[in-house]
Amino acid sequence: MKRLFVLLGALICAPAWSGENVYQKTIDASMDETYKRVYEQLEENRFFIVFEPNIGKNLSGFAERWGEDYNHNGLTGIRSMVFCNGWYANAVSNADPSMLALCPLHITLIEKDSMTTVLFSRPTVIAAGSPAAEIVTEIESKVINALEKALVKPVK
Repeated sequence: MKRLFVLLGALICAPAWSGENVYQKTIDASMDETYKRVYEQLEENRFFIVFEPNIGKNLSGFAERWGEDYNHNGLTGIRSMVFCNGWYANAVSNADPSMLALCPLHITLIEKDSMTTVLFSRPTVIAAGSPAAEIVTEIESKVINALEKALVKPVK
């Protein structure tokens, strides 16, 4: 019976795990190059970086302790950008204070085999049905547009 409840729970939650809930784009560029371009585009679009955790560096300190359980996917970098736009934070707060759970937003970049993938949890998934849904849709659109600009590989 317990297995049935676990299976039912997994089926009910399955849509939350779908790829449509996360913007994901991979480009043939180093983490450093991609990070710089994404940072610049976010700031150009008035999404200001407030914190820059280097998750890969932090995790590498556990490599010896975790042994064979460390970094199964062979990632060579994991970094995040935590960012916010005060005007949008205020607009979300005015529409639905509970949606401030989205603030600040973040993007994660992962690197493997000289390729960088940018991941962004779509805030519209959380805001669905909220009075703030319209403003959150605008925020998501602006962030993804900034990412798309940043992730166009320049012609050399």
